[in-house]
Amino acid sequence: MSGASREAVRRAGEVAPVAVDDSSPSVSSSQGTPPSNTVPYNCNTEYFKLLRFGVDSLYLSYQGNLFPEVQERLTKLKQLAQHPEADQQALAQYAIGDHIFEVKDKGSSIFPFVIEDGAYRIGLSRANKQTPMAYVKLSSRYLSSVTPKRAEKQLREILIKLGSLTDYAHVSRLDLCADFVSNVNMESWDREAWVTRAKKIDAHAVSEKFTGWSIGLGGKMSCRLYDKLLEIQTSGRTDLLPLWKATGWQQDEPIWRVEFQFMREVLGEHGLVSLDRLLANLNGLWSYATTEWLRLTLPNPDDQTRARWPIHPLWGYISSVDWETDGGPLSRSFKATRLPDDKRVFSLGISSMATFMAKYGITDFDEGLDQYLLALHSYLQYRGEFMGLSANDFILEKVRVRAKEFNTILNISEEALKQQAIDDAAAEYRRTSEGS
Repeated sequence: MSGASREAVRRAGEVAPVAVDDSSPSVSSSQGTPPSNTVPYNCNTEYFKLLRFGVDSLYLSYQGNLFPEVQERLTKLKQLAQHPEADQQALAQYAIGDHIFEVKDKGSSIFPFVIEDGAYRIGLSRANKQTPMAYVKLSSRYLSSVTPKRAEKQLREILIKLGSLTDYAHVSRLDLCADFVSNVNMESWDREAWVTRAKKIDAHAVSEKFTGWSIGLGGKMSCRLYDKLLEIQTSGRTDLLPLWKATGWQQDEPIWRVEFQFMREVLGEHGLVSLDRLLANLNGLWSYATTEWLRLTLPNPDDQTRARWPIHPLWGYISSVDWETDGGPLSRSFKATRLPDDKRVFSLGISSMATFMAKYGITDFDEGLDQYLLALHSYLQYRGEFMGLSANDFILEKVRVRAKEFNTILNISEEALKQQAIDDAAAEYRRTSEGS
């Protein structure tokens, strides 16, 4: 990375807006002038309407040392997660404040302990290791409800209950995204229109429907331009719908997302290792991504120097997103749970009931529902007796296992609660005595 590139990123917001060749026949005068870095994000036209932008994914690491009593407790909980009996697996939970973390049955050689809920996935190393104490993924859904700075502050409050931190948050990966509406045909240009430092450029389709572009996937930096509405049908990110509507999205409009992924190596080359420094330089980082690393152009067959090709007007808008302005509303409905979509839950129930009714030749809904519930209760009794449980205890055992996965119910035993109180008191004493 050149010194000029690093300086451009550090001087966030000082990069001049990308010029657009309005004389091109593909550019209509009705499209307006692409905004500069000083124009608010909600200055929309029919050609381009920016809905929201922000940090989509964030991975942080922390130097420090896990408390011995926490390691001992995590070791026992991990063993419970590996237990063959479901009632023991359900106890593999670690509660910290309002978070009910699931303790995973597996980790890695560096981070053998993993706890997770809807906000954070936290990998923890063993005590007295030279590796970072914690490696954390902040969920995309969580980051649509709170600012990155606030999310990190809450994360730190959790981590100081697990160990002693010795440094600031180091950024291991960052994804920046912008969601927009445009009447541009995203399949209307060829691969050569992308002028980039990346080696891989791919177009994607599902069932012959064009879904977007990916540039540089698998590298230390990459970009995706894709149909976000189609993607949420799989991801279930319905929490984004009210956020888009609040900034002017109409139900029949397509939504596209442009997303850049920056790995640790790229951020380090730009001197953006700490989270505070990174957040202060998002404008420069976005400018580097959209003007130096990647550009969408209008190819000129008469000019063999691709660097001189004019910028596509769509890219003029995308590259001029001002990261010092408000990126859009935040969700107010977030809970640190990992819940399945109701559609999926009820689809399973409908399938089960329909199969039962068809099996016994029942076509009346009320009769089918009554017979299905009676048969279900009998089945629960049968399975419970086989395991020495009542029907109620049998189903509750299944509920507790699912609650552990969904972070909704704390299944911890009275004995474990007492031990947790002892561990928390010891950790608090340690923090106080060390002045942390």
